[in-house]
Amino acid sequence: MEHKVELTSAEIANLWTQYMNDSSSICILTHSIQVAKDEEIKVILEFARSLAESHIEKLTEFFKLEKFQVPKGYSVREDVHVNAPALFTDTFMLVYMHVMTLLGLTGYAGAIATSSRSDQIEYFIQCNTETMELYKRIATVMLKKGIYSKPPRINTPNEIDFVNNQRYLSGWFGKKRPLSAVEISGISFNMVKIIVKVVLELGFAQVCQTKEIKGYFQRGKKVCEKQFGTLSSILTIGGLASPASWVSEVTNSTIPPFSDKLMLNHIVVLISAAVGYYGAGVSVSQRRDLAFKYTKLMTEVGLYAEDGAELLIKNGWLEQPPLAEDRENLANKN
Repeated sequence: MEHKVELTSAEIANLWTQYMNDSSSICILTHSIQVAKDEEIKVILEFARSLAESHIEKLTEFFKLEKFQVPKGYSVREDVHVNAPALFTDTFMLVYMHVMTLLGLTGYAGAIATSSRSDQIEYFIQCNTETMELYKRIATVMLKKGIYSKPPRINTPNEIDFVNNQRYLSGWFGKKRPLSAVEISGISFNMVKIIVKVVLELGFAQVCQTKEIKGYFQRGKKVCEKQFGTLSSILTIGGLASPASWVSEVTNSTIPPFSDKLMLNHIVVLISAAVGYYGAGVSVSQRRDLAFKYTKLMTEVGLYAEDGAELLIKNGWLEQPPLAEDRENLANKN
């Protein structure tokens, strides 16, 4: 008789997180498809939604097989006002999908690396392969339309070199060495992610129905703009260009396409993910001043994410992930 291998806590986390993310994506994509005018972009949005819908079906199968309560997540019926006008332009939605696909690829790679059961590994490899195809389609259309923000250009090296003094690590006083290609890449991609959050917070504040949550979005926009400026100044001092800003890609609509619950959850998830990406930036930065600045950014954005989570709890909108047993509570019941 074949031994049934139970899901590990990591595998449970992977499935639960993907369900929450994909149910959110379906909501956002459904409205975006409804209002899209550019046919090439609309085709990409439809492909992305079809992937998310297939994931939800497969995840539900896993949950039922494991007698695992299906999360509530988000639904078009409860969280989308399908007939609301467009809040963002098609151009921004393509930029948004580019960033969300980057986040998805990172998440799927992590899911594969933390899975041990063969069906879980195979499933997330499939998700990764599908998302790579989506990324390819997005990048192709962005390049065609001239809206892909390429990382800053530097000249390719013509010889091998080795670090020969401690100045390579310095950055506090005196002349700083130029940024490395690895450091430039980390800064640039963090800036691309930040500007998407700025545009989302700008648009969400414009249509939000709850005063307190509207204030949270407005505060977040200021935090993210400040952080974008901090990273931009590092590139500017190094004679390097910053990624494009897309703040003009918000329409003048004041009719909410999404529920306050969906908008707040989405921002909190993205802000929480930013902490991890700043951490990745720290790990590849060998100039001490860069590591310090990243650490400061992480602290600021971490506090902002925590305040958002408290707002979600206050409104009864924070769905709890699966928890380990409370052993003390069980013992007290006996």
